Amino acid sequence: MAGERIYIFDTTLRDGEQAPGASLSVQEKIEVAHQLVRLGVDIIEAGFPVSSPGDFDSVKQIARRVKGATICGLARSLNKDIDAAAAALAPAKRKRIHVFLATSKIHMKYKLKKAEAEIIKIAQAAVKYARRFCNDIEFSPEDASRTEREFLFRVIEEVIDAGATTVNIPDTVGYAQPGEFGELIRAICNNVPNISRAIISVHCHNDLGLAVANSLGAIKNGARQVECTVNGIGERAGNAALEELVLSLNTRKEFFEGKTTGIDTKQIYKTSRLVSKLTGFVVAPNKAIVGGNAFRHESGIHQDGVLKKRQTYEIIRPEDVGFYGEGLVLGKHSGRHALIERLKLLGFKLNKQQLENAFGRFKKLADKKKEIFEEDLISIVEEQMKELPRVWAIKSFKFCGGTQINPQATVCLGKKNKAYEATSYGDGPVDACYRAIEKITKIRAKLIDYSIQAITSGKDALGEVNIKLKVAKQEISGRAASTDIIEASVKAYLNVINRFLFKTKAARRIRL
Repeated sequence: MAGERIYIFDTTLRDGEQAPGASLSVQEKIEVAHQLVRLGVDIIEAGFPVSSPGDFDSVKQIARRVKGATICGLARSLNKDIDAAAAALAPAKRKRIHVFLATSKIHMKYKLKKAEAEIIKIAQAAVKYARRFCNDIEFSPEDASRTEREFLFRVIEEVIDAGATTVNIPDTVGYAQPGEFGELIRAICNNVPNISRAIISVHCHNDLGLAVANSLGAIKNGARQVECTVNGIGERAGNAALEELVLSLNTRKEFFEGKTTGIDTKQIYKTSRLVSKLTGFVVAPNKAIVGGNAFRHESGIHQDGVLKKRQTYEIIRPEDVGFYGEGLVLGKHSGRHALIERLKLLGFKLNKQQLENAFGRFKKLADKKKEIFEEDLISIVEEQMKELPRVWAIKSFKFCGGTQINPQATVCLGKKNKAYEATSYGDGPVDACYRAIEKITKIRAKLIDYSIQAITSGKDALGEVNIKLKVAKQEISGRAASTDIIEASVKAYLNVINRFLFKTKAARRIRL
């Protein structure tokens, strides 16, 4: 029907965090959840409470501290899972328990080893049990797109009768094609007698690059909730990207018959950057909507067209997603007032102390760079606002190297007002610095991934280093920015070490 509301179910903190290397601390999850509320999502799937004490605690903290959206917890069709979800969600004003159970033949035969009748009985019992704790229950027949149609219809009918208010149809392995998946949703609408008593949701994976297309096809055929993640992060190839889904609906309103969401699109770019920073997953330059090249034109023909009429080559205005381009903003002679006004435009609300810290960092950067871009401002403010409590801090470093010289680095770190220094050799200046840090901190770490991205253009560009280390069997991401790549590399390494120490301390606190 025209003008219907599409509910946005964000699973960045659950399915998105299941992507290898995307582990977030409790405080980082809370920060993302608050930003998701500002973005305007309807439901936040905060985690899988039974999976670990850390996940339970993060769901409970989000349920207690984040207002303005329904908070959801995932559970298998087991009473212990549902109990954990209910306990974690208890503080939430609006809560949802999301129960799932596989229904495809391959899952039933090899994973669950159960017959169809058993599956229906377990699904019914799980939904009824979950209804003891709250009235908002979602049920997912896992691997629905590969489930036999008649059996899928029966399962959906039975769980709705048992009390499910939302039925989610997952394309768990990204197997479906858009026309096929849309037709499946239409078939559910036409063949499940009580379907009007529940909202149809979809949860599509991107293994064949079709998650967004399948989700949009589902909306055209009756789905009224879409499960998605910021930047499309998630297991394997990821999930449907929230920003692509929302902008498709907004840009092609007539095609989608005026269907709307509650998303404030001007928060999209900021949300994308936040998730990228905290997970360490760099957004590809050619990524739709939020990629660095999404609104840039190099072709002479394109440039000419955009200058004459922007709509010739741009179907989305950059400012509509909170992207303000890369024009010169401020310089070293700019004052606090100019900085405050620009940060307001970029969507930041800083308290007095945060502003002073940001202004100090801005001035230091302005002394190093001739041009300060908005991306520079965003980076230094986000870095300042999102720092973890620091055990180790960099005081100084120096290195030497060159042709036929074994690279050597000396690093001085601070801890509790004391300075510690070590010198080490390595394969290059970064490796030498990392070896010196290892000597000081006594924490052994294996470098899994290292990447550098120029945040702005020019010889004096601010560079962002993203790394992933394996520390005590944990894969932890870190990042930092500086005009000096070695300094950014050292800061990123220390960011991981401090995250590890913070997580270890938090884990001990949870166990106590």
